[in-house]
Amino acid sequence: MRRKIIAGNWKMYKSPAETREFGEELKQLYKTPPKDYEICIFPTYLCIDSLVESWKGLEGFHVGAQNCHWANMGAYTGEISAAMLVDVQADHVLIGHSERRQYQKETHQELQAKVMAALGFDLQVVYCCGEMLDDRQADKHFDVVTRQLDEVLGKLHPRALPNLIVAYEPVWAIGTGVTATPAQAQEMHAFIRRHLKKILGSKAERTPILYGGSVKQNNALSLFSMGDIDGALIGGASLQAGDFWAIAQAMSQALS
Repeated sequence: MRRKIIAGNWKMYKSPAETREFGEELKQLYKTPPKDYEICIFPTYLCIDSLVESWKGLEGFHVGAQNCHWANMGAYTGEISAAMLVDVQADHVLIGHSERRQYQKETHQELQAKVMAALGFDLQVVYCCGEMLDDRQADKHFDVVTRQLDEVLGKLHPRALPNLIVAYEPVWAIGTGVTATPAQAQEMHAFIRRHLKKILGSKAERTPILYGGSVKQNNALSLFSMGDIDGALIGGASLQAGDFWAIAQAMSQALS
């Protein structure tokens, strides 16, 4: 069975003190570590250490970064390398989030270099892909996602697959309150899985694919019940421990 993952992307929210409070509150909600799925939170760089310390020694709880640079070191003001992330005990990293594509104008060439750098330090890479509203309305959503997969992941060696996770972000459903229907999400997840197998080989069948478009407590179970949806990359609903935990419980229910 593929790994199941409930992840939270905090974007530019929470101080270190607020992060420690969240970490302790989530630990209290979980009397025992989750058995059938993993948890990963992506706080700001400043808060990685706070969450790592809060969850030290816990199984199934992971901390990641929202981005990393392609170089190990150098004159890149404001950037963080994969080596630095490993040193602070982050074990996951987001690459290619739609907001970075939009605001930082990240290119496929840059994203490919970042993916390779992160994999070189044995980080779990959560590679984000997805279409804008105009692309979907023009019936180009499959073409857009195909290009994002081919140009960034197409040259990966199959040995890298155990460290690869894909997150599908329908950009038109992020922060808008609009969610793709379970059928729409499943259709794209199944397409991504088929295409990964085409470009990376049959072992890509085991690559987790997460849904990342306005996941809430009231739609999580219907999404997680779809055959090719292996979890979620949650935005705003991951900022409160109780909300995040409730979504994670939907995964438990879907797996039972």
